[in-house]
Amino acid sequence: MKITLLTGKTYDIEAAVGFPLKVVKSARAKRLTLRIDQQERQPVLTLPARCSAKRAVEFVLSYKDWIEQALNKLPETQKFTNGTQISFFGRQLTICHAPEKRCGVREENGRLFVSGREEFLHRRVKDYLKKQAQTELWTLSKEQADKLNCPLKDVTIKDTKSRWGSCSSLHNINYNWRISLAPQHVIAYLVAHEVSHLKYQDHSGAFWKCVAELYPQAEEGKHWLRQHGKDLYLYE
Repeated sequence: MKITLLTGKTYDIEAAVGFPLKVVKSARAKRLTLRIDQQERQPVLTLPARCSAKRAVEFVLSYKDWIEQALNKLPETQKFTNGTQISFFGRQLTICHAPEKRCGVREENGRLFVSGREEFLHRRVKDYLKKQAQTELWTLSKEQADKLNCPLKDVTIKDTKSRWGSCSSLHNINYNWRISLAPQHVIAYLVAHEVSHLKYQDHSGAFWKCVAELYPQAEEGKHWLRQHGKDLYLYE
């Protein structure tokens, strides 16, 4: 990542250290800090406003061994394979590779049949889940939006690495497809959260009151995401 120095010149810290690195400039930071982003699976350097590029590079390189060890300790990413069991909007499904069938991807009696070659199974399952998630999250969001008498224009499914959802001032809601794999009460919380943003574009007291009115168990869902949300990001 390139940063602009006080001299006005740009400097690529990532290129200087020789490995992927996310750099965050912060006017509030008092010192250099380094952490591992488990979702994006890379180190993150927080850079104070008046820190030199040379000092930043030296700092990162001094922790190179720690970075390698921390990255190696991260859980391996997961792919959908034959026999994988998932919870999809609360429905327990077992993925069944059925190369002899011509069904594409079909849900039937607790099983998710996937035809075609095995090397494409993960992608086909993921595409199916994203498509179905759009339909189900639209229905859930529209029901809640109607309770607030707020218009909902569109629901889009994204493959984001750091956000579960977002709501624009144009009344469009985006959801991370992985939320479909969470327990139902967690999905209900996130829907209530994003729909409440149709009315309140902030996180004020009025906003949180609205969330609680739409879904009284919101705190339970919020807590689950904080504790277990990172596990859902293991799915590529």
